[in-house]
Amino acid sequence: MSGKYAFTLQSEDRQRTLPHKLIIGCQDTETTRHVLLKLFGFLLFHRERLLMEPRLHDDNIPFRPDLVELDYQLRPRLWVECGECSVQKLDKLAVKVPEAEIWVIKRSKTEVEELMAAMRKGRLRENRYQLAALDHEMFDEIQERLGTRNEILWVGAGFTPPHMQFDFNGLWYDAEFHCFTF
Repeated sequence: MSGKYAFTLQSEDRQRTLPHKLIIGCQDTETTRHVLLKLFGFLLFHRERLLMEPRLHDDNIPFRPDLVELDYQLRPRLWVECGECSVQKLDKLAVKVPEAEIWVIKRSKTEVEELMAAMRKGRLRENRYQLAALDHEMFDEIQERLGTRNEILWVGAGFTPPHMQFDFNGLWYDAEFHCFTF
């Protein structure tokens, strides 16, 4: 399934000045789940220099991030993986982007717990990764309502406590999510 999804964005969040429009391309191997996880990552972590799936011009970093914020020397400050991400990749990221804050966003708390168990088994460095688990019922409902053109009114979000408020295609959501440190 290749294509693109357009999101008309309106923000009432004073901390996040969102662009008017966001287009997320969907490659043949990607699912709508991945598209939505990138959307939520973009909304939750939006910063002035946040980029979606850029090609990094650094031979030492062999990966392409879902979302990244680069500093003025073009080094990653924030690295966000959305959905599927191997433990081996996370282990290498800790070395390749030592100054970056590394986040992984998953659809549900169960998926985050499974990843954390695999990370423990793989003996990854502790206190290096942040993981966000969305509300799976909310996520599944939005995935069903996802069209090629969508409208979002973003009211706000916070990490203490983790919550977000928004309208997606005419339906209001006031949802909690969970954050974990590994």
